Amino acid sequence: MAGSATKTVYDIFQSMEYGPAAVSSTVTAQAWLDHHSRSLGLFIDGKFVRPADRQSCSLTDSKGANVCTTVCAVEDDVSLCASSAVNGYKAWSGMTCHSRAKVLLRLVSSLGQHTKCVLELCELCEASCSPSALVRLLQYYSSWAQLRDTLITNWTPLGVVAVVVSDDCSLYSLMLKVLPALAMGNSVIVVPGRSTAAPALLLAQLFVGAGLPAGALNVLTGSDIMLGATVAQDPRISYITYCGNKQDGVKLCKATAGMGVPISVSPCIGATCPFIIFESADIDSAVDGVIEAAFKKKKEVHWVLCVQESALDSVVARLSLRMSGMKCVGLSSEADRVLVDAAVQEAQQQGVKLVQSCTAAPSGALYPPTVLCGAAPSSSFVVNPCPGPLLPLMTFRSNTEAVTLGNHSPHGLAASIWTEDLTLALETAKSLSVGSVWVNSHSVSDPCLPVSGHKDSGTCTDGGQEGLYQFLRPSCCSCPLPSSSPVSLDYTKFGTAASPAIIVPDESASSPKSYLQFVGGKACKAESGCSVAVQPPGGGSVLAYCPDGGRKDVRNAVEAASKVQPGWMKKSPSARAQSLYSLAKNLESKKKDMAASLSIQGTLSAEEAENEVDISSARLSDWAAYCEKLQGGSLPMPQSGSALSIPEALGVVGLVLPDKNPLLSMVTLLGAAIATGNAVIMVPSQKNPLPALAFIQVLQASDLPAGLVNIISGSRDQLTVALANHSVLKAIWYWGSAEGRQYLQYSCTCPLKTLRLSCQTDDGGMDWTQSHPSLLEDMWRSAVQWKSVWIPTA
Repeated sequence: MAGSATKTVYDIFQSMEYGPAAVSSTVTAQAWLDHHSRSLGLFIDGKFVRPADRQSCSLTDSKGANVCTTVCAVEDDVSLCASSAVNGYKAWSGMTCHSRAKVLLRLVSSLGQHTKCVLELCELCEASCSPSALVRLLQYYSSWAQLRDTLITNWTPLGVVAVVVSDDCSLYSLMLKVLPALAMGNSVIVVPGRSTAAPALLLAQLFVGAGLPAGALNVLTGSDIMLGATVAQDPRISYITYCGNKQDGVKLCKATAGMGVPISVSPCIGATCPFIIFESADIDSAVDGVIEAAFKKKKEVHWVLCVQESALDSVVARLSLRMSGMKCVGLSSEADRVLVDAAVQEAQQQGVKLVQSCTAAPSGALYPPTVLCGAAPSSSFVVNPCPGPLLPLMTFRSNTEAVTLGNHSPHGLAASIWTEDLTLALETAKSLSVGSVWVNSHSVSDPCLPVSGHKDSGTCTDGGQEGLYQFLRPSCCSCPLPSSSPVSLDYTKFGTAASPAIIVPDESASSPKSYLQFVGGKACKAESGCSVAVQPPGGGSVLAYCPDGGRKDVRNAVEAASKVQPGWMKKSPSARAQSLYSLAKNLESKKKDMAASLSIQGTLSAEEAENEVDISSARLSDWAAYCEKLQGGSLPMPQSGSALSIPEALGVVGLVLPDKNPLLSMVTLLGAAIATGNAVIMVPSQKNPLPALAFIQVLQASDLPAGLVNIISGSRDQLTVALANHSVLKAIWYWGSAEGRQYLQYSCTCPLKTLRLSCQTDDGGMDWTQSHPSLLEDMWRSAVQWKSVWIPTA
């Protein structure tokens, strides 16, 4: 203990002194900054480092006063940091689960000692995170660190994880990625934004003081988001995850395309979220909730108020009453005022009625809270809301219309539903394409709730047990992508090269067999009417002809799949399981034909081909069994209420299939996708297309809905471009060239698509003949997105 060793117990309890700490328990944020001369260095290998000849970046508070400066890291600093992170990973992952959990719990105590410093620094930097929220995060993930090897078996940490956030991202969102990565045994390199730079450096210092090995947590500061791309260039980085606004996330995805590093994006800033009030709601509570959510000084999302017509007058009257006397809200700049004035002027021209707390001043960076009553869903101020205290209000008649309005936005982050009818609330929550639904509440956050953005709001899941798996890989697999350098690629011309040997075969009896593709439940020719000759690997006589599909075929297939997928997703898991069992049985009955399609090119013997058919049939049965076994459930919330996590289908998924084990790999990926409720567009191996085309006869004999499974053969690159450019597709699983992977990473950003990319040469270390539990679970998790529903109680 600090002080004299002769102090009595009474004296100790009177002073409540702590032992030595990395940061004094009584130090303020200003004192901590002064200790560093208000010039913060990089945090590498457990200590602050300030290299010479580096540019610096100034951090200011809300009043424009200088808080401190941070170093702008360069490539040499990144290399030094990656080396430290590798060593830190060896030390951190080598510790027992219990030891890692104890380190995280010690940090809880450390945060308790330095609450004042952390809170003041977050307020200075506008990082918006309370120490109590950080403590809850640490407590939650320390328990997962303790139980990793007990409850998450056959999974291993990725290695070195880079967490990149934008300037406007909160500290809570940053730590929601950092802590689970550490809990699973990874080392972490943090690339913070401006608002989170100083708090992240302080927390890194506290982590080391709590016993985290040097190098397990490093912080690299910079001037913009492109520092994340510099980090991605280092081959020792295993995974990058981003959180912040969509624009910076797109820049990062494009800049890292082709580097061989998987990247996930969580655009939690700037999304448009529906606030739905039904006539059965407690109107007073709902109005209080919407005012609290919509008119914050600093809000991360834009709310759109949707009110049932029968309750409109009551809601507007209470809004007018509650808003009277409310103070004007400060805007970030005069430029924001120009945008707000333009949006209000457009609304008035469309006949929208304004409800304001007071009359707006002619100019200045202050604006009164304003409700735009009678807005249209297509209005630009609804589709692309501007910063400021504006709340569009739209009306609906029925629950169906409410869901349509709620799903109108391209974003799918969250929604708030207000009604006293629990059945109506759950039906609406299930129908909304969002990741988080709050019933009679809003903006509830807890680490046990999975946060999974739907549509254009993310490609990964944060929080809950579900969010841990982005930082793990099946122990039976190696890293899926080899590190590489981006190739010189003209993205406008990729996939435009003509397919080899495009011909129109004659229909004589002596000519090789002409296969058909499968679109909308029908076997058909390609829209081009052309086919491609299939030959043995070493060349020789033509074995068969397969259709040369293109963009129009993909368009037709996606149209058919998008129509049937919602109905397939609504089927019960047992009904989907029976369809898959039937498909497995049909495959077994066509064993001879399928084996012939596998062996015709001479790469497999007849016995090996029959064995692959047998394994493929068994794999489909595995997926049938999975339909009912892996589901969500209730979550242990620290607050009063109930919370549910629900896995949902992604939608329409594109599968560009591998060359290796063409039948077995196809049914493995197909089973994972449709077992979870998705529809698929499959592009067979360009090298071995015949097994997939022969599988059409198995599909025709099954009871799967027409359009659920589509098979289009042809040029892999050309069809990859068609899949990437189609806005309806939610995900693409790709086995192919490095150029194809780079194209997908660059192009699948608007709208965002979930990508599962693997190397064609070695299939990412995947052995398709093994049905390892963690491998199948990994595929299942790749085929779903999570929804959390929070229902409070008294």
